[in-house]
Amino acid sequence: MSHQSSLIATDIDAYLAQHERKELLRLLTCGSVDDGKSTLIGRLLYDSKMIYEDQLAAIKKDSARHGTTDLDFDPALLTDGLKAEREQGITIDVAYRYFSTAKRKFIIADTPGHEQFTRNMVTGASTCDLAIILIDARQGILTQTRRHSFIAALLGIKHIVVAVNKMDLVEFDQAVFERIQREYTDLAARLEIDDVRFIPMSALLGDNVVDPGSNMPWYRGSTLMHILENVHIASDRNLIDLRFPVQYVNRPNLDFRGYCGTVASGIVRRDDEVLVLPSRKRSRVRDIVTHEGSRDEAFAPQSVTLTLADEIDIARGDMLVHPGNMPRVESRFDAMIVWMTEEPLPVGKQYVIKHTTRTAFGVASAIRYRIDVNSLHRQPTDVLGLNEIGRCELTLNQPVAWDPYAKNRATGAFIVIDRITNVTVGAGMILDRSTADEREDHWDTEPASDRLRHEPSQVTVDERCARYKQQPATLLLTGLTGAGKTTLAHALERRLFDLGYSCAVLDGQRLRSGISRDLGFNPQERAENLRRGAEIARLLNDNGQICICAFVAPNDEARTRARDVIGAERFLLVHVDAPLEVCRERDPDGFYAAADAGELANIPGVSFPYEPPAEPALVLRTDERSVDECVDQLLTLLAERAILAGA
Repeated sequence: MSHQSSLIATDIDAYLAQHERKELLRLLTCGSVDDGKSTLIGRLLYDSKMIYEDQLAAIKKDSARHGTTDLDFDPALLTDGLKAEREQGITIDVAYRYFSTAKRKFIIADTPGHEQFTRNMVTGASTCDLAIILIDARQGILTQTRRHSFIAALLGIKHIVVAVNKMDLVEFDQAVFERIQREYTDLAARLEIDDVRFIPMSALLGDNVVDPGSNMPWYRGSTLMHILENVHIASDRNLIDLRFPVQYVNRPNLDFRGYCGTVASGIVRRDDEVLVLPSRKRSRVRDIVTHEGSRDEAFAPQSVTLTLADEIDIARGDMLVHPGNMPRVESRFDAMIVWMTEEPLPVGKQYVIKHTTRTAFGVASAIRYRIDVNSLHRQPTDVLGLNEIGRCELTLNQPVAWDPYAKNRATGAFIVIDRITNVTVGAGMILDRSTADEREDHWDTEPASDRLRHEPSQVTVDERCARYKQQPATLLLTGLTGAGKTTLAHALERRLFDLGYSCAVLDGQRLRSGISRDLGFNPQERAENLRRGAEIARLLNDNGQICICAFVAPNDEARTRARDVIGAERFLLVHVDAPLEVCRERDPDGFYAAADAGELANIPGVSFPYEPPAEPALVLRTDERSVDECVDQLLTLLAERAILAGA
């Protein structure tokens, strides 16, 4: 199981190259005190032959003095390196250990179990892909088990392995394991953790750690090592949304100006169009420079230097993104904060907020509630104390470019620093919530009650697809007023219906005479109209329908968020493109004339900008093609995406 290879003896360069290309898995162990976290890591390293002989000899010597077992080798001493840890038999600080096997490289964070060291656990979990939550088979699920599970879910760790340890002390009883499995499954459902795996084990004896044990023949699942080597984490990275925070502007001579940083998410390619935030200036990537030379593309989490085709003002803290896929740029947002110092977090005290490479001053303008990790209930409070977790509204002295933490861990996280001591006092995860005083778009406003239930349909989506002979999808036709969106939507609806498919049209203007009659035409209200349409489209898609949406939808961000509501796999963005003068000639309702006369404001193309989609699935030039030709193109798109069966 170790990293040893025959290449070491025959071709060391080939071995090193092979080792460098291995995928890295970051994981942590957590749970309550004395659940066996350090023992598990020690056994993992010992059984995978990752301990040097002199280190093993020293551990055996220390086992006689500090060991908590009757064996001549106490695995916990491999990670409990502090004197206080060995004397007390507990973990205090976060201990990191590195090892590798033939398949992967690993970095393990051994985090403390005591409640007063919760902040240390948050530090260790912040960069991890997987969490091993240990549970003492004798004790079952304890308060700290719930606390660490909640923090793991809050920090966006997608893979949880529940290791029911010390099975040797309960006579390897299958009923004990299954009871704990049922209880934790209920907890995981409340925390919305999808990938949870359970392993009964004895870390001290090595059962089901690296090799299967003989004491639990009733367990036929994988060992811990097998899961660690094979869990799929490649899709966990966000390779869609380009976020490149500029860390340093490199200007070694008159002929070179490069922007250095780490690709936080997404992929950047040579000749890509990029937009600089917050200035919103545009350019193209001329070159991607690394210490190994130029390359055609870079992706998260690579560190590179980008050079641009244009000389524009870019400084540390700015962010490069794709024009059609932008984060939110705001100075106020809601976040879940873990408080890490004795002095409480009050409302109104100013701190330094470090977000990606940008530093700002900010205050907690409101503390909405704190979380009781035992019951997961919300409790009203005016301050956050040491190791407490709560939802706060933050107001900064300048806007920052952010994504919700659930969507992008790199741009959704920040730290809070005390201005006087320069000590990190808190860590935050930004929520996808609007906190503005004006009308809000409510993209992710929480329901009015936490007692609402969603009763699943007895008819599955697959059954509906088989009945309708189609896959559910939403086409968002976006373009200027008068471009022909509604005309094409109804023409496509007629054609699909005649072909035997089930579909419906959602028109932005039609919604304004019904469920959106309370909305005007400013940017926030336009976004809210689109949000309501997206929610309806999702319901129609869940019922197997093809939904054709005709909205002006002038804002890139709103269109992106509509895609997120509906689901990227069901969403097709179509740009209905026509010159402004053509749209003016077609305008049957007089919007443009009213805008020119000053009677209407916020008309895209006149008094309000329209942002064309950067990468639509299809562009329809309605000034060059007839309605039937455009509908033919839309049907071809649906067929190519396998939405229409037999088309």
